[in-house]
Amino acid sequence: MDIQKIAMDGLVAASMHKASYCDIRYEIITDEKLSYSDGDPDPIESSLSAGWAVRLLINGAWGFASTDDPAITIDKLTVRAAAIAKASAKVSQRPIELTPSPVESGEFISRYKKDPFTVPLTEKIAFLTGIDEAMASHADINSRSCFVSFRKLEKFFYSSEGSEQHQVLIQSGSGISMGISKSRRENYERSYPKAAGQYELKGYELLDELDFKKHIPQLADEIKQLTTATACPQKNATLVLAGNITSLVIHESIGHALELDRVFGMERNFSGISFATPDNLNHLQYGADIVNVSVDASADGALGSFGWDDEGVKSKKIPLIKNGILTDYLSSRDTAGRVNHVSTGNLRAEGWKNIPIVRMSNTILEPGDKSFADIIGEVEDGIYMDGPTSWSIDDLRKNFQFGCEIGWEIKNGKLADAVKNPTFSGCTTQFWNNCDAIGDKSQFVIQGTPNCGKGQPGQNARTGEGASTTRFLNIEVGVQS
Repeated sequence: MDIQKIAMDGLVAASMHKASYCDIRYEIITDEKLSYSDGDPDPIESSLSAGWAVRLLINGAWGFASTDDPAITIDKLTVRAAAIAKASAKVSQRPIELTPSPVESGEFISRYKKDPFTVPLTEKIAFLTGIDEAMASHADINSRSCFVSFRKLEKFFYSSEGSEQHQVLIQSGSGISMGISKSRRENYERSYPKAAGQYELKGYELLDELDFKKHIPQLADEIKQLTTATACPQKNATLVLAGNITSLVIHESIGHALELDRVFGMERNFSGISFATPDNLNHLQYGADIVNVSVDASADGALGSFGWDDEGVKSKKIPLIKNGILTDYLSSRDTAGRVNHVSTGNLRAEGWKNIPIVRMSNTILEPGDKSFADIIGEVEDGIYMDGPTSWSIDDLRKNFQFGCEIGWEIKNGKLADAVKNPTFSGCTTQFWNNCDAIGDKSQFVIQGTPNCGKGQPGQNARTGEGASTTRFLNIEVGVQS
């Protein structure tokens, strides 16, 4: 199949329908997942899909059509997209205008040492068997699971402006979870690196880097601590969060809040809007002076990284919050112009079958200068929490509550007794303005989120959230909903 020729034929067909802009994607997606549950292998999950997507702009309205049916020609697909655009234009209240973007052509292949799809299944199963046996060696543990997951995404992109791009992304993920179940209501669990595992833009080498067997004894010990721990006290306290939970707070209270389509109400019916409206741009004190947040789809090895987004905008690092002040949004070419900015390159689709929408890539809280010892050592009375388990946030991305797997009281600058079911709550801007310490680069990890949901119909996106250990003052903890 001559992908370039088919795409060029599609661009010609779009011009015949008087499209002012058109882009065409062809994507091939390969997925594989293996897992163990309580000593038994689960069924292997594998899939392969490939298809075409046509998006075009006619009379200020988008039309989109996609297919994996080889019997449907690119001309037919373009006819479908054009018909949708013309119908949409009749009811559109605001004509779409695209901000200028450089023509970009080239190839991006993610860096990896070992292609996971060349590794024999026997080797992957043996890896999981070894991890399962290591967890099972701890006698009190009666619940355990582990998994490995791999994706290869090959993408071809062509636009009527002249961009021609080819990308190959290799993504890998893995994680473990173990626990003690005493009854239906009494369960104690710890996960590593977190409950959903860790995903990165890497190959099979990620599994060795995570070094599961090294961490299993510590997890087992912490689970035993939980079995005798008291409930997290309910009070206002200094709160220290491990990077894995800070990353989730970033995702929910900053990443989603700054998606410009949500800000303009395009997500209202599905998952709400945002308090961070354009009148706040360049003067809202979103966080303390030490809070600096960027979007960076070029971050090496991060799950949300790529060469270009799904309208051909090159990945780059752009500040969203600078010295605590809101400076930009996650945007696309058709949303950025409404705030007189250029696109941040955040238009993304879940595969060939979906129209791209504004999505996070990597949302990063820049590291600070505090060691972990200093962050804890400067606290007289507080709580340290690790391992996200639950989260809830309102439709404005303002008020939230998060739960964690485990916490420890901090007494006179040292970690003290473990507490179970730790929770914290707050209001986004108040919470981030109460941030008074951020861990240094040695603690910094870009956590991978493989299942961020958004849109109608719903789409999943793979994103990254970079964070270190972070400290907040005067936070409400221990509230049980």
